[in-house]
Amino acid sequence: MKYTPENITNLDRDDIFVFGSNLEGRHLGGAARVAREKFGAIMGQGEGLQGQSYAIPTMQGGVETIKPYVDRFIEVARECDQNTFYVTRIGCGIAGFTDEEIAPLFDEALDLYNVRLPKSFADIILRRRAEKGDNTK
Repeated sequence: MKYTPENITNLDRDDIFVFGSNLEGRHLGGAARVAREKFGAIMGQGEGLQGQSYAIPTMQGGVETIKPYVDRFIEVARECDQNTFYVTRIGCGIAGFTDEEIAPLFDEALDLYNVRLPKSFADIILRRRAEKGDNTK
């Protein structure tokens, strides 16, 4: 299994940097700032593909408000199967969530060959699957 590197400073042509954002698209800190400075994130765009990055809003409420945006991301990743998506620890920095809260949102993404998750997210998802006895995924 391949994981998102801890510190991404460059990408190959078909790679996409996936980061946590706010709905207003103010990419001023953390991974959002990296996305703006290095990978084409657009100020004022809080969600979706932009340059070599993809924004997932995480600053608008609880985990339940993030899930629809993660679900949309997963659909985009399925459709753009020529790209490799490197998901950062979205929501686990400035937004203040824990890996345990966010990782389960990416359960379906773990099975996509073109999505790389942080090792902490993958470990949590795999542990939860094992606890449920769901080793088929």
